[in-house]
Amino acid sequence: MLITDVSVVVTSPGRNFVTLKITTSDGVVGLGDATVNGRELAVASYLTDHVAALLIGREANNIEDTWQYLYRGAYWRRGPITMAAIAAVDMALWDIKAKVAGLPLYQLLGGASRTGALAYGHASGSDIPALFDSIRNHLELGYKAIRIQTGVPGLGQVYGVASDQKPGARYDYEPAKRNVVDGRPLPVEEAWDTRAYLRHVPTVFEAVRNEFGPELPLLHDGHHRMTPIQAAKLGKSLEPYDLFWLEDCTPGEDQDALRLVRQHTTTPIAIGEVFNSVFDYQTLITERLIDYVRSAVTHTGGVTAMKKLLDFAAVYGIKSGMHGPTDISPVGMAAALHIDMAIHNFGIQEYMQHSAETLEVFRTSYTFTGGLLHPGENPGLGVDLDEDAAATFEYTPAYLPVNRLQDGTVHDW
Repeated sequence: MLITDVSVVVTSPGRNFVTLKITTSDGVVGLGDATVNGRELAVASYLTDHVAALLIGREANNIEDTWQYLYRGAYWRRGPITMAAIAAVDMALWDIKAKVAGLPLYQLLGGASRTGALAYGHASGSDIPALFDSIRNHLELGYKAIRIQTGVPGLGQVYGVASDQKPGARYDYEPAKRNVVDGRPLPVEEAWDTRAYLRHVPTVFEAVRNEFGPELPLLHDGHHRMTPIQAAKLGKSLEPYDLFWLEDCTPGEDQDALRLVRQHTTTPIAIGEVFNSVFDYQTLITERLIDYVRSAVTHTGGVTAMKKLLDFAAVYGIKSGMHGPTDISPVGMAAALHIDMAIHNFGIQEYMQHSAETLEVFRTSYTFTGGLLHPGENPGLGVDLDEDAAATFEYTPAYLPVNRLQDGTVHDW
């Protein structure tokens, strides 16, 4: 079963997605997610101009060999663009293999280890009452775990806090607030004050616990904004509120930073959504400096690489917590869910619900019931691409925000 056609579909049903479509000599089609938020056209070019020609005529069944060929065969390794491109190929080939077998992908990964994957949603608000509304909205939808983000008094818009409290709301900005040059939007610039944030966040979790009780799993994302000692301070101050995890408390590049955080707090640590290979985790896993692996299948080399990474983490008692925002397409989300079902060391799955427009383009079989996600029983990944619908949503340039301190210094966001 040879690969006979490779194409890339870029579409923007509310936000931009890059999808790889591989077709075999038997007419079987596989899909892979290659979306890199804000750099979508870079990975689309990587696939179209450099990878597609390498795949034509290759045996579609040889997934491991193709992965190694694309990774080791290129002089330039790793990085989000390369690894997203490899991930897309890998996902598509697993999609094909499972379709030929007539099985949902998780069955080829070892079968079900659970009835469903516990999901957490994103509750946020500019103040405490708005946050409470958002939490209640998520609980009504069936979420059994909630990520908590709020505005900080004295600051304006803060990334991670949605413009309204409805589940699935994007962290959007009004068009009038965007900088536009020659018709192309530039990133919105936000202001930040870490000391104000560190004073405020513990009071937020105290209020949430008082209102919603001790049983609800609560998570929080620091968005890499803190130094190691600041992260240690926050982790310590949040211990009374029993967090499920504190995510991305320091910039991910500094592996040693987590040693200091670990010395000062027992709050569980999650990190890795900006990582793209097992080598980013090697020290963090072997020294048990984290509790949860946060990478996305889309950005970490696909199903093949992610399964190996999580098996490696399992040896050290570290669990999964795969990245699942709305800039991971439903194809990438489905790939994560199949791994969630199969691995033993599953922890939790991030789940931001895609827009109705996105689900017109990507027809999914996965479900969310009783707080649990399930990939469904359709053969393959369980996602179909409506290319006619995709063609009606043209690519739209867009960026995540840039963060600056009060004195104008560029800061991690």
